[in-house]
Amino acid sequence: MKKRIIFFLLTSFVCSINAQEINEKKAIQTTIENFFKGFHKGDVTLLKTTIHKDLYAQTVMINSKGESAITPSSKAYDNLIKFAQNVKPTDTYFEKILSYTIHVDQNLASVWTPYEFYNQEKFSHCGSNSFQLFKSNGKWKIVYLVDNRKKDTCKALGK
Repeated sequence: MKKRIIFFLLTSFVCSINAQEINEKKAIQTTIENFFKGFHKGDVTLLKTTIHKDLYAQTVMINSKGESAITPSSKAYDNLIKFAQNVKPTDTYFEKILSYTIHVDQNLASVWTPYEFYNQEKFSHCGSNSFQLFKSNGKWKIVYLVDNRKKDTCKALGK
């Protein structure tokens, strides 16, 4: 009888931890989905719920010599807000997220999202985003975002 009780308690504990992890991953993915909704629609209020005021954002590019270079990041939060404020209803760009790989350790999360980018409904480029988020006061916020952009090597994505 004692073995059954111990087994039941351990099983309940493991199921509870697994459910918590699934809920955290869902909350993190929702944060990133809301980031893109705010970004695409120019919804500053929604965008602000997803990014930390000290956001750091960069892009990794390949220069004309084939060397990797990374853009400097300054005022990323302000720049994103200004961009969103200037989105017009006629703007038709869209970043299609192909998948989410989410890793969580307490209040820190890392998310990898391959994407395809469309402008005027035409394929523009592809790449990957790497998001770093932290949880504060029960909410996940993006604190770091780095992406890369490719045109010639998107065949793996069917382009």
